[in-house]
Amino acid sequence: MSVATASQYGSPPSLTVLSAPSADWDEFVGSFPAASVYLRSAWTALAREVFRLRAWYLEARDAKGSLVAVLPLLQQRSLIGNFATSVPFFNYGGVLAHSDDHALLLMERARELARDAGCSYLELRDVERRPAAVAAGWQVRSDKVSMVLSLPDTTEALGKRLGSKLRSQIKRADREGVQARAGGIELLDAFYDVFCRNMHELGTPVYPRRFFRAILETFPNDTRLVIVERGGTPLAAGFLVFGGNGAEIPWASCRADAKPLGVNMKLYWEVLLVAIERGCKTFDFGRSTVDSGTYRFKQQWGAQPLQLNWYRWERRPATDGAPASPGRVMRLATAVWQRLPLRLANALGPIVSPALPW
Repeated sequence: MSVATASQYGSPPSLTVLSAPSADWDEFVGSFPAASVYLRSAWTALAREVFRLRAWYLEARDAKGSLVAVLPLLQQRSLIGNFATSVPFFNYGGVLAHSDDHALLLMERARELARDAGCSYLELRDVERRPAAVAAGWQVRSDKVSMVLSLPDTTEALGKRLGSKLRSQIKRADREGVQARAGGIELLDAFYDVFCRNMHELGTPVYPRRFFRAILETFPNDTRLVIVERGGTPLAAGFLVFGGNGAEIPWASCRADAKPLGVNMKLYWEVLLVAIERGCKTFDFGRSTVDSGTYRFKQQWGAQPLQLNWYRWERRPATDGAPASPGRVMRLATAVWQRLPLRLANALGPIVSPALPW
């Protein structure tokens, strides 16, 4: 389908590219009950300000001037690469539109922007399957799923649903004398300590502390930290984001020496309790590769896969037409980072991480 045919249902909408969103952007996003919180303008603005990135807010309006589609974009440009994403650092993004025709118009405009800006690729982190986009030449990454759990109304019902094996693993941590705390920015240091250690073990540069502080300060009513500790030492930590009637845990970490004690299981039990107490109906464990270790870990809690459709344009696509995937260089970089002293990795991570394709 070409862009021109999008007008077959009436006058084509007008497209604009802005450096800041219009006043009715968030109202439009809020009119879609299932829309991701990361499509709200403040999330793109936060990432732009913390990491000093270039932001584009793409809007489509009908003849009456009403929004019919929006698309936030951030460009990451450094010696490491030049690419655009909707939205980096988070699991969800892409176009929000009343119709696939309107969505495709903004996708094509985004592709033009990425091409003109010299980007090597553009990635839109969508959930919707858009056949018209595929027909227009967009590649689709479908190797990732989100694992989503439907929550019962009470914590008692959740415990019964989980079964005896899972409950025994959670109780193991209780016998080790661990305690859990939930709160806000006052727990940031404890969260960041565990997060840094875990990222180093994974061989991944850590986000700067100011990134998490900015989120907690900007969205104090929509975020929550959960810490599991023993004797005042944080062993596991989770960062919760609330939106609509659901909760998501985009960042969760557990010290390697605490996992045999069941602390990781205790962490997820506690974050599920927080979500239920808030009245959430769903819990998003985050994205995983199907049948990977993290996929199976989330599956044991009863989470079900939600297919993600990440649309990509690449300046130099692979000959087989498939989206590019991390290769040997990335695996080598991971191995090198794991061997760095923790203190050095924590110092370099916040410098390197803003330029990575999260």
